[in-house]
Amino acid sequence: MPTDSPAPADTPRTPPAPAAQVPAPFPERAALPDPGPARTLRDTDSPAPAAPGPGSGPDLPAPAAPGPGSGPDAPRGYRAVFAVAEFRAVFAAHLLSLLGVVVSELALTVLVYDLTGSPLLSALTFALGLLPYIVGGTLFAGVADRYPARRVLVVCDLLCAACVAVMLVPATPVAGLLALRCLVAAIAPVFTGTRMAALTDILGEGDLYVLGRSLLRIVSQSAMLIGFGAGGVLLTVLSPRGAITVTVVTFLCSAALLRFGTRDRPARATAGHGAGGTLLKESLSGARLVLGDRRIRALMLLFWLPAMFVVAPEALAAPYADAIGAPPAALGLLLCAMAVGHIGAELFVGSALSPRNRSRIVLPVAAAGLLPLLVYAVRPGLPLALAALALAGAGAAYVIGLDQWFVDAVPQELRGRAMTLLTAGLMTVQGLGMALAGLAAEFFPVHQVVAASGIIGTVCTLLLVAEVRRTDPRRMSYTEERDGADRHVTSR
Repeated sequence: MPTDSPAPADTPRTPPAPAAQVPAPFPERAALPDPGPARTLRDTDSPAPAAPGPGSGPDLPAPAAPGPGSGPDAPRGYRAVFAVAEFRAVFAAHLLSLLGVVVSELALTVLVYDLTGSPLLSALTFALGLLPYIVGGTLFAGVADRYPARRVLVVCDLLCAACVAVMLVPATPVAGLLALRCLVAAIAPVFTGTRMAALTDILGEGDLYVLGRSLLRIVSQSAMLIGFGAGGVLLTVLSPRGAITVTVVTFLCSAALLRFGTRDRPARATAGHGAGGTLLKESLSGARLVLGDRRIRALMLLFWLPAMFVVAPEALAAPYADAIGAPPAALGLLLCAMAVGHIGAELFVGSALSPRNRSRIVLPVAAAGLLPLLVYAVRPGLPLALAALALAGAGAAYVIGLDQWFVDAVPQELRGRAMTLLTAGLMTVQGLGMALAGLAAEFFPVHQVVAASGIIGTVCTLLLVAEVRRTDPRRMSYTEERDGADRHVTSR
């Protein structure tokens, strides 16, 4: 399955998810005793305390339990993640299937155009890779917690292989090709959410999970750069259906790697938190519980909101290249620049910064990540535009720290549904952001639309950053304790 939420043209942005274990201190907390964690969703079923968010004291211990491979002589950083055999299987499966999907997207677009001669239907083939995400992520999210993760992952891969195999049948009409494309896209968020939740079982909930998510996200970014190039080469020697055959093989290989390379673990859903009843009821109940928790909702929006605005320059890359009179090769550079910046920043943050420092940069980098787009206000030439896009891509590295906060905030029995919803929402908002940018460009110059995206996105993100700070469990706990003390003094 494809999936660490690569933006359509990759961004992450996922998106895109790693983080730190101990975030930056609030100055006013420095001399105060630890008031203890605040009650969260998790308190209803589990005694585990809420992990610190941005605002924990500098001398607090890291909340996450050590994952596999811990010990004084264990490898560190990304090497420690690859030391876990199960993760190597997950990583290889992700790499194979993602490359296959990228190749098939290109080949299917060419096939639809060859059959119809319609640019609209050809473009719609790409769009249908995004639109069904919200349907699959909302209606089928309960699968991620209701059944054992390995079974869900393998069945998703086999279903996608079957859908792509039907695309190879010459008698399949164009409407059937598009419907099968929708079905594969609806399965994708269930697969991705299940895999994200399964990583916490494979790598633990601490730094190994964060770095594992980072590696999968880097693969997603890189596959967008490599996969389209590989697809173009394949289409010079194979027919579109021949190139699509590669995807069937990669899905089957992914299923085999996950089936024989990972352990079978029980389903994580329990009688509480919306488990039980029909699958649709479970899925909707999980979404209601996740979005109803103020802290989880704020963190999820911090994944989504910047991603919605950062896709504007990619969506408008072709008209912008034309507007500045850039050569045809410039379009490829404009589409690649953001992914290159993201990959470089993610590798640096994941390997050079400690978990504590990764956590400290989350809110500042998220708040400033869209500012490079303001350069478009002066209608920059190609070199300056590429630099701005690379910086905007680097700004997506804040999700490394955000991943840890998210996994700490979500109860284990809701984790699959929460991560499925996160993936579905991330892809949906990117598609919506592209559509809105295209609509705005019908009425305003392209460079102004991109600059406005940077301004509006920054304002919205700043408001969201304030909400994330307000919902930090330890800060809220301290506020409640202080208010209680004030009431006690007043009553005397």
